[in-house]
Amino acid sequence: MSDLLDRCTTILPGHRARTPADTFAAMAAWCEANQVQHDVYGDGPLIREFEQRIARLLGFEAAVFCISGTLTQVTALRLAALDRGMAPVALHPTSHIIVHERSNYQLLGHFDALQVGDRHRPWAAADITTIPDRLSAVALEIPMREIGGQLSEWDELEAIKAHCRRHGIHLHMDGARLWEAQAGYGRGAAEIASGFDSVYVSLYKGIGGLGGAMLAGSHAFVARAAEWFKRQGGNVIHRSPYVVAAAMQFEQRLAAMPDYFRRTQFLVEVLRDYPVIRVNPAAPQANMLHLHLPVSRERALAIRAELAERHGIWLFNRVNHAALPETCYFELYVGDNLLDTPDARVREAVALLAQAVAR
Repeated sequence: MSDLLDRCTTILPGHRARTPADTFAAMAAWCEANQVQHDVYGDGPLIREFEQRIARLLGFEAAVFCISGTLTQVTALRLAALDRGMAPVALHPTSHIIVHERSNYQLLGHFDALQVGDRHRPWAAADITTIPDRLSAVALEIPMREIGGQLSEWDELEAIKAHCRRHGIHLHMDGARLWEAQAGYGRGAAEIASGFDSVYVSLYKGIGGLGGAMLAGSHAFVARAAEWFKRQGGNVIHRSPYVVAAAMQFEQRLAAMPDYFRRTQFLVEVLRDYPVIRVNPAAPQANMLHLHLPVSRERALAIRAELAERHGIWLFNRVNHAALPETCYFELYVGDNLLDTPDARVREAVALLAQAVAR
């Protein structure tokens, strides 16, 4: 896979890949220009200022760095459950915690969870308001990656916020791709986050850093979470590499998000001419989508290899089996690569994919 990818001149998904040498050189230059020093266990001006920057952007009192989103989210929800007698947490069936975190919330005794809602649809208010059980927390992903970056309707989101506020339910946001959702909602991050009790954001997904996450909330909640991060092994001595890798490109990435969204809209317009490729959602709600193909996963991988070898086009990274036999789908995150690809080349790539699928 890597050899084929390296030979391609057109890569559709994601951002431009940097070599470790290029990444570390850019980090070194940025550190020198900004006179950066290492933090010691999270104590240092760079990390404090970046935490405050994230908190302000999201409209919260405080934010704290954590080494991973996995650790960040279960800790936030554990604290919410502890404060409410360990009542269960409501999770969407496609929640990252359920799909990707290997039952950590259950096996490590963090909290009990209820799967709530339709796995093929974003949450509506009724999914939450009709739960007969007492809840400690509701964890809402914005946007929902596993269903193509879909968003709950704004009125439904506001109704969920109001319900949680009335009933004393901690409302937590999985905002791994919150920056991407701003264009889809047509609203800023602070307005989207208003009414949530805590928000997690990633420092590497759309931002392109090396890793790490931030948890925003009240001063008291963030301080408690920071203590629990330490208890669970998250107290790395130097967080500066992760903070530098994100901070040095943070403003540029945020500024580019509207362009990524417009490019996603262009791609969907191109795809409308090729109904053999089904798009979910039909109209983009963030700069990502799922493309569904009427071929097996194995055939899709063969098509990817064929177009890479013959045309220098890399269509997608991972591809997944779909529900029906001989069908599959892949995620396409629209970033620098597609933004910099000429329109004609995008049209060519989509046409070649459709032709190969039709064969």
